[in-house]
Amino acid sequence: MFVKRPRMEALRPTDTPRRDPPKENEMKVLSAALLALLASGTALAVKPDKPGCKDHPLFPTRMPNYRIADCVVKEFDAVPFFAAKGPKKPVEGKYTFITYAVDDRKDDQTGVAVVRNYENALTKIGGTVAASNPTWWVNGSVVVDGKETWVEAERGNGKIWLRIVEKQGMVQHVVADAASFRDGLKATGHVSVEGIYFDTGKSVVKPESTPALQEVAKLLAADPSLKLWVVGHTDSVGSIDANMALSKARAEAVAAALVSGHGVAAARLKGYGVGPLAPVASNDAEDGRAKNRRVELVKQ
Repeated sequence: MFVKRPRMEALRPTDTPRRDPPKENEMKVLSAALLALLASGTALAVKPDKPGCKDHPLFPTRMPNYRIADCVVKEFDAVPFFAAKGPKKPVEGKYTFITYAVDDRKDDQTGVAVVRNYENALTKIGGTVAASNPTWWVNGSVVVDGKETWVEAERGNGKIWLRIVEKQGMVQHVVADAASFRDGLKATGHVSVEGIYFDTGKSVVKPESTPALQEVAKLLAADPSLKLWVVGHTDSVGSIDANMALSKARAEAVAAALVSGHGVAAARLKGYGVGPLAPVASNDAEDGRAKNRRVELVKQ
């Protein structure tokens, strides 16, 4: 007897519910959310620093959301700073001026936050706060690698202005000529040579000294009978023995540079050092100490 068997249908996985395309209102909501997300991302992005500008090595980090809007570096300038007491006094040396800015004023830090941050950063590296306005600016100084550096940070109008002066002598581009040296030797028997440079505590004559050395060589070339003592002088900072040795080494280095680089006969020059024993100014202040660090020519 034939029995009709029921037809077996192939098993199918459960159908995934079909989603209808988003309705117009949903599309508007999604678009608005996307635009808001993009806008927030744009607001959070900080614009790049001005090309060629960077943080000063003394303060390698900065307040959040600030960019460098401008910077100026001058090899030598005079900038006034407040000392612990009294009015502002100019500090001379290499000058760095950095302007930090926020593009959204809601990211602007308060004056107190800026002042406190720079106060803490300065003291952390061994510096001293000289004066401040707790909601506006702070300035102070620090000695790094034997070099005194002055700092001022000021906040206002969505900006932070950072001024840094590393105290150093000016490179003497204009030097006395051979005729001036001749006249000085004739009048007093000795003359100071401006424009001879050494690194602190070193006796290697720096390349910037070339113009001054050339004029000394011209002086000697114009008078073949002239012989000179080259005398090195220092300030009074440090021990007497160290300064005597340094002044002699520098004088001998100048004589050697004239012989090797400018064709002067070695027999016409002799280097001596007198350390701090012949000052021309007080060693109590940096200006005086700078004058005492010198090289002189003395007629034999």
